[in-house]
Amino acid sequence: MSMGMYTEKVMEHFRHPHNMGVMENPDGEGEVGNPACLTPDMLIHLNGHMQKMSKIALNDLVLTHNGTYSRVKSKFKRRYSGEVLTLKNKLGTITLTPEHLVLALKVPKKRKYFDYKIKKGLTPAWYHAENLEKRDIVLYPVLTVEKDIPKLKLNEKKPKYDFRSKKLPDSISLDKDFLRLCGYYLAEGCARNQTSKSYVEFTFNSKENEYARDVNRIVFKKFGLDVKIKRQPKRKTLHVYVYSARLARFFKKMFGTGAGNKQMPHVFLYLPIKKQKELIKGIWRGDGYINLTRVWPRAGYATISRELIQQIKVLLLRQRIVPSVYEEKAKEADGVKHKKAHRIHVGDKESLRKLASILGLKLKYDKKEKTHSWFNENFFHTPITKIERIRYSGDVLNLEVENTHSFTSDSFCIHNCGDVMTVQIKVKDGRIIDIKFQTFGCAAAIATSSMITDLAKGKTLEEAMKITRADVAEELGGLPPIKMHCSNLAADALHAAIKNYLEKK
Repeated sequence: MSMGMYTEKVMEHFRHPHNMGVMENPDGEGEVGNPACLTPDMLIHLNGHMQKMSKIALNDLVLTHNGTYSRVKSKFKRRYSGEVLTLKNKLGTITLTPEHLVLALKVPKKRKYFDYKIKKGLTPAWYHAENLEKRDIVLYPVLTVEKDIPKLKLNEKKPKYDFRSKKLPDSISLDKDFLRLCGYYLAEGCARNQTSKSYVEFTFNSKENEYARDVNRIVFKKFGLDVKIKRQPKRKTLHVYVYSARLARFFKKMFGTGAGNKQMPHVFLYLPIKKQKELIKGIWRGDGYINLTRVWPRAGYATISRELIQQIKVLLLRQRIVPSVYEEKAKEADGVKHKKAHRIHVGDKESLRKLASILGLKLKYDKKEKTHSWFNENFFHTPITKIERIRYSGDVLNLEVENTHSFTSDSFCIHNCGDVMTVQIKVKDGRIIDIKFQTFGCAAAIATSSMITDLAKGKTLEEAMKITRADVAEELGGLPPIKMHCSNLAADALHAAIKNYLEKK
């Protein structure tokens, strides 16, 4: 995948920039550009979980455009007052300053590009948010990190005066059965850990006897424990109880306390894809649905845990299943108060077929439907469905990420580049005798800054003022269209330094 084709000259100036540094007592100084930023409440994909932009710390690992994690080297915050853009797609929304770079495909406004097979031939690049439109396709990385864990330690020792609870194994095989049990618990489980009343509970619909028997079989096989099943006909529920204080503590530590805080251990996200199918099966059996008899079949899952819904999204993307993620506001219906819920919807035919296969079902569905979202290499491709321009005043933030210089929100993949250039000059007899630059930005921004200093050094002020962005790009052997703004900034920074010098004189 091409991330922007740079010439050898660009890469030479990027790797070995000329005249970079700070000048003592410059005669003139010019600074141009704005760092691209996000609003503080945007969710960023960290190592195994989501975190608000405002709470990200140095050395946190963020998901990058290549599907792996890289370290946060720096974090920037500034006050901003102006227009921001809110972009929406199937996975969610992001609010960012107009110049922020987003990984996308620009779709020409020609009829043939209504066919997704034609769109697939387009070359992805980093585009400024303000240059994107509805129907343009954004690329979202599919997690490529894979690490199998054969066994998981329980680390739940028997208390000194506990004479009743049964001894548990020191470790448990992280196999299909146990992962399916974890899925049941994430969807329908809870753990109580009180004196003389400790247990793990699974709640199913009264007709879901098969799942209750499955829990019974796995618990006995893995822990040597018996279960107790209780039915509540009025509520149409079936409750499976496992009485073990140590198992209750183990599940609490593994998956969090309370339905709103449920999440899976981050190592589950890196397990082999085949193993993860059983985790999805347990989760979907517990609190999801799939209706294959409708005219337009569909499946869905709901939880009040924001973290869990995002993790399930990651699992589905790894299975090449197209999810739609959305939030349902708190409401009251028939006298019952419902908390804010997070939902996933699956309606794509091929995705439904894959999900049905995981659940042991068959999808007989021959109707043709238009493809809007697809997978290619290690990316999920999906269109922008809505763009809003709003006024914003407050803090905005950005990250500098090691190696890849990109990071991923819950719904978009973005570059950490926000070009800011400072040029300083020394002048003697109307001629630039020395010049230095400092740049925060991408490879093109650094290369153009380096080149502008080479072009300006030794020239008269009048000659330097005539240097254009075309001159900079030409000397570098050309720049990708999306990076031409870098040469413009470089020329502007030089001109600003000269104007600053003239104003002082």
